[in-house]
Amino acid sequence: MGELESIRVFLAVASQRSFAGAARQLGITPASVTRTIAGLEARLGVQLLVRTTRQVSLTSAGAIYAARAGPLADELAEAANETREAEGIISGSLRISAPLSLGVKILPEVLPRFAALHPRTDLQVSLSDGFVDIVEGGFDLAIRISPPPRDKSTIWRKICKVPRLLVAAPAYLRARGRPEHPEDLADHVCLGYRDDLPEEVWHLSRGRQRHSHKAAGHVCTNNGDLLAQLVRKGEGIALLPQFIIKDALAAGDMVPVLPGWTTPEIWLTLYYPPYEQLPLRVAAFSDFFEAHVGGDSFGADHGISGGG
Repeated sequence: MGELESIRVFLAVASQRSFAGAARQLGITPASVTRTIAGLEARLGVQLLVRTTRQVSLTSAGAIYAARAGPLADELAEAANETREAEGIISGSLRISAPLSLGVKILPEVLPRFAALHPRTDLQVSLSDGFVDIVEGGFDLAIRISPPPRDKSTIWRKICKVPRLLVAAPAYLRARGRPEHPEDLADHVCLGYRDDLPEEVWHLSRGRQRHSHKAAGHVCTNNGDLLAQLVRKGEGIALLPQFIIKDALAAGDMVPVLPGWTTPEIWLTLYYPPYEQLPLRVAAFSDFFEAHVGGDSFGADHGISGGG
């Protein structure tokens, strides 16, 4: 095993605090890890690791070696990726942040196809409905559903509009009555989507008419699937992206409320760190994602939408 691979094995053991854990991470046998570490220590002439029955820990020399070798190994790996990219070979890790609902409903169709086309690329997907700082989190790109960003310095790419609907269960409307105008929402339970804002406000328009309503029901959450389940159970009205609720609409478990009134546009968007130029693997995934995820994935307009 070469010097760089020996260092890579050593850093994996140092990170995992376990020979077996490092072996699982690297996809090699524990015996191979043991031989590699022994060979590295023999070449350096120092003991790097202390083995106990419970865990593996770094010696003082090992800690110094890990601190110096870690950044060098990262730089060498990045240099290898850049060299492959210069030749048009897409490889390396691709860290993606995405909303939970979109990740569960849309990405299972996208990720395996991309991985099949680019087997040298490792996809690492983190799902969160909260705001994620992609620079601090070390992500290569983020998939978001939101209004267009106000920060002009942000690198972003619109993919498609995401229609939204005000919806309720038929049983709820039979019990509480169907609102005919946004002012009628004051007499209804309006379930709110709440993330980094203190409350959700529905800005509704029809022609020149405008009306804003605070969704101040007894439940709020930052997850669209949970809101959809509450609506299905007859707990109130919610404003939801259509791709989350299209099956419930088709089954008649939910129906649109206030048809003809629209809400501000929201978009499926890709966000990037401040690259001078997109790395090839990031650009390739972005193009693939846009080609395979479009308006059809997010449903047709049923009256209230994100401008679509």
